[in-house]
Amino acid sequence: MKNEVLYLLLDNYADHESVFLASAINCDENGIRKYPKYINKVVTPTLTPIRSCGGFQTIPDYSFNTMPDEYAALILIGGYGWLDEKISDKVIPIVRKAIEKGIIVGAICNAASFLAKHGFLNNVKHTGNGLEQLELWGGNNYTNQAGYINKQAVSDKLIVTANGTGELEFAKELLLLLENDTPEQIEMFYRFNKEGFCTLFP
Repeated sequence: MKNEVLYLLLDNYADHESVFLASAINCDENGIRKYPKYINKVVTPTLTPIRSCGGFQTIPDYSFNTMPDEYAALILIGGYGWLDEKISDKVIPIVRKAIEKGIIVGAICNAASFLAKHGFLNNVKHTGNGLEQLELWGGNNYTNQAGYINKQAVSDKLIVTANGTGELEFAKELLLLLENDTPEQIEMFYRFNKEGFCTLFP
């Protein structure tokens, strides 16, 4: 479905890295959206439930083999599963196909390092868990050190990257690309969660 946002999760994924984006897509300031522009769906290697690094069991909507060809965005959530090359390497053709089709791709924390490892960041401005980690993971496949920006999140050419503490900025950049709300509403969502209720409404 073209209005689906797919969250690609590997075992021991970082559960906190998806919460701001997923909640903004599904809810507004009044509660659950009656007619959301997008629908959140979970993709995992198989249809077997997986666990987050926080211990939550997650039941997938799709496996790598059953996920749709058409969707709005592919969101790679970080965590420790990206260290398992036997599993994570299966994500390479999924990302390549999404980029070739002009689909928005987001990658945070170790998922951004995964993109560097396979050359997906060589033509875009980007960030991640520090330039040193991108170089370590990327090796000879990572050639765009000049494109690295030391920010919480960076958006360029439909690819959004973030470090492991940039989940809110990650969400903001993706919401803007998805045009989930007006820029003013998205900025307010960001400020509300960044600055807090007591700061904005003293």
